[in-house]
Amino acid sequence: MSETHGPAGTFIIAQSGGAAEAPVPGTGTHSGVEIGVPPAEAHGAGFPPFDATTFPSQLIWLAIAFVGLYLLMSRIALPRIANILEERHDRIADDIEEAGKLKAESEAAAKAYEQALVGARGKATSIATSTRDKLAAEADASRKALEAELATKLASAEATIAATKTSAMANVRGIAVDAAGAIVNQLTGDAPAPQAVEAAVDKAIGS
Repeated sequence: MSETHGPAGTFIIAQSGGAAEAPVPGTGTHSGVEIGVPPAEAHGAGFPPFDATTFPSQLIWLAIAFVGLYLLMSRIALPRIANILEERHDRIADDIEEAGKLKAESEAAAKAYEQALVGARGKATSIATSTRDKLAAEADASRKALEAELATKLASAEATIAATKTSAMANVRGIAVDAAGAIVNQLTGDAPAPQAVEAAVDKAIGS
């Protein structure tokens, strides 16, 4: 038995006593045993997915993968996506409802503020009118009281002036009578009668 190396990395074990022929690559016909033949040379150089002999198994695995992917999407992924979309929709609806409530509350607060402002203005106007009327009444009462006091004081002053004038006139009459008697006495040397002097003075004062 002897070993000889063949083409493309093959070697042939030949029996002793016979001639060994080199095998033709790819034919597989030789008198010895081929060892170490590469897969590409043993099965051909084609792309495996395009091999027509593997189409049934490829279709079976494609169907299995499609069914698995469909079950995965329908049982896990799609329900989660639906839940997320529903939660987002509910959240948006809640936000819109909350915004509507806040808008209604703000509008109600604005109306209440306007009503309160109108009421405050009316109350302020009423208070101002009442205060003005009260002050006017108090001023009128004070004016009338002052006028009455002034009238009383004026009447008292006039009475005092009249009394003073009467007293002064009485004193003037006495002084005039005394002066007239003294003057007549100086001129004539005789003291005139008091009744005559008083009558003369009263006549002079009355005229």
